[in-house]
Amino acid sequence: MHALDRKINEHFAGLVVRKDLVKAVKGNAIVPSYVLEYLLGQYCATDDEDSIQSGINTVREILAKHYVHRNEAGLVRSTIRERGRYKVIDKVEVALNDKKDVYEARFSNLGIKEVLVDADTVKKHPKLLVGGVWCITDLEYEPSEDKNVSPWILGSLKPIQLSRFDFEGYLAARKQFTVEEWIDLLLQSIGLNPEMFGLRGKLLQLIRLIPFCERNYNLIELGPKGTGKSHVYSEFSPHGMLLSGGEVTVAKLFVNNATGNIGLVGYWDCVAFDEFAGKQKRVDKALVDILKNYMANKTFSRGIETLGAEASMAFVGNTDHTVPYMLKHSHLFDPLPEKFCDSAFLDRLHFYIPGWEVETLRGDMFSDGYGFVVDYLAEILRHLRNSDYSDRYQALFRLSDDISVRDRDGIHKTFSGLMKILFPDGQASDEETELLLRFAIEGRKRVKDQMMRVDTTFVPVHFAYSGADGVEKTVETLEEGEYPDFYHRRRGPKGDGADAQPAGPGEKASASAAASSTPPAVQPELPPVAKPQPGSIEIRENQTGISYERLFGPYLKGATRVDLVDPYIRMFHQARNLMEFIEVIIRQKAPEDEVVVRLQTIQDEERGEQQTELLQSIQANAARAGVDFDWQYDETRTIHDRKIETDTGWKIVLGRGLDIFQAFDNRDAFNLGHRLQEHRRCKACEIYFHSAP
Repeated sequence: MHALDRKINEHFAGLVVRKDLVKAVKGNAIVPSYVLEYLLGQYCATDDEDSIQSGINTVREILAKHYVHRNEAGLVRSTIRERGRYKVIDKVEVALNDKKDVYEARFSNLGIKEVLVDADTVKKHPKLLVGGVWCITDLEYEPSEDKNVSPWILGSLKPIQLSRFDFEGYLAARKQFTVEEWIDLLLQSIGLNPEMFGLRGKLLQLIRLIPFCERNYNLIELGPKGTGKSHVYSEFSPHGMLLSGGEVTVAKLFVNNATGNIGLVGYWDCVAFDEFAGKQKRVDKALVDILKNYMANKTFSRGIETLGAEASMAFVGNTDHTVPYMLKHSHLFDPLPEKFCDSAFLDRLHFYIPGWEVETLRGDMFSDGYGFVVDYLAEILRHLRNSDYSDRYQALFRLSDDISVRDRDGIHKTFSGLMKILFPDGQASDEETELLLRFAIEGRKRVKDQMMRVDTTFVPVHFAYSGADGVEKTVETLEEGEYPDFYHRRRGPKGDGADAQPAGPGEKASASAAASSTPPAVQPELPPVAKPQPGSIEIRENQTGISYERLFGPYLKGATRVDLVDPYIRMFHQARNLMEFIEVIIRQKAPEDEVVVRLQTIQDEERGEQQTELLQSIQANAARAGVDFDWQYDETRTIHDRKIETDTGWKIVLGRGLDIFQAFDNRDAFNLGHRLQEHRRCKACEIYFHSAP
């Protein structure tokens, strides 16, 4: 096991499970992950391989015997009849039969209904009445001569969820992990491989957990297909409900005035709307109105009575266009149905997850490490709903006076949720607190900036904060730095590119003030210049549009010798980066010229032979294009600087060396990232350009 996995098992023994086991046991069972992990937690919560294999076999046997497949429902019903009593795993939903004054259960996969349930069971588990709950039940069969009496009898019912947990023990164990280790543990807990994500990418994944630990939190995520937007809401927690198709009635969601039954918001911690986008979707105007009121005031009406609820709302949907296309022609809420493209509705959203920054999920992005049994983490997050950490930054930082009460509310709720997830004891360093605050501000700013494009009556807001030193720091979204020409345009009367208007005088003044207080955080492109200039560039995590050609091309032109110091040219992707750097040199020189390139690096202790073979291949291929490439291993293994020096007098200091790009699917021959670096996501880093005196 990795060191982190050993540490996880040491401090959370019996509460964690190896995440690849879920796939191993699931087979063709259409059952949520938390159900499988409940069973795996009973039999496989260990690091002993023999015990794990034995546990897997036990879980498989339980599923084979007791999980009800719809196509085998008739066989299971027959088994119950013959045996008189049988244990099944199925989704159970209960309804009140007011004519008979009894509660009756319906088993989804088994296909039976009118199963009598005693009132005490319903009182203990009220969610049975709304949406249904996965349960392990004992079903009995007793035929009756009275045809009006159902032969099915519920012997026992046990919802598949944790019965108790030690929160103080959770806090104590959290202190044994660094924040980096804790983030990786959480990412493994939702089934993802932390090695495939940078810090920003990890936080974007964890934002999806906030609706489970923060009351009345309103979240939206729009992005390309296949990024796992709905996975957390359908598989992660027994306290969340995912509504497929994005269409729901007022009666189902809030209250049925005819029966008086409270809807989903009264029973679930999080209600998520899947496939929420789609301009052609039919939307009930009454639903939009009651949603707006609930998201703002946490209340809804039933006739003359006003009721309150604590359910958070998550809206997820697919985008049809790229970010620059949407910014040029409309706005980032463009995929939503027209009735939801209402500034009053959008203003209730606390955070907008930029789904276009989330990579399409592929095999190597799933974890085979240890993570919490999701039901355990779900109960922890539910417990944290009783706490409020929104004030934990206020002793260190102050939000700009330009930020409105509603904007502050969104920022506070996101910050509080992130604190609960990452620092459940409420203790974070000044730097960690600032990181979470900036992230919370950015998500709310994305909402507000796009609202101004939907409704031009909204005025620009200067999203900034200051520390104890009084220096104001401006926050900008990633796409704001990548596409500034489109981002700051206001929609015209028709909302298309031709009618789009540049920012007005007030907006320009606001942008100017922001620029004077804090240098721009992102410069996505170095402009093509005949004479390269000294300076620096900061690349933000997940940023695109960056290439070696734009970064280094002007500074390599005319050089006959280039020296590169990078201790990490070891793995295949790092060697590929080196070859792509040499390709820039080849494009910058005349065909008849030759350039000497020298690399100083460190030999890998475990894969030294493979590393040498990669460098030899680069050497042979570069020579064909007039580049004399050679390398030297630093025997002292002490170099840590990463820099490029040319005989034309330029010194380029590299924060990460050449390894500035995140991993992408190199098995997909048609992935644009293969040959176009501009389509790869970047890691956060800084690069400095110095000229000889």
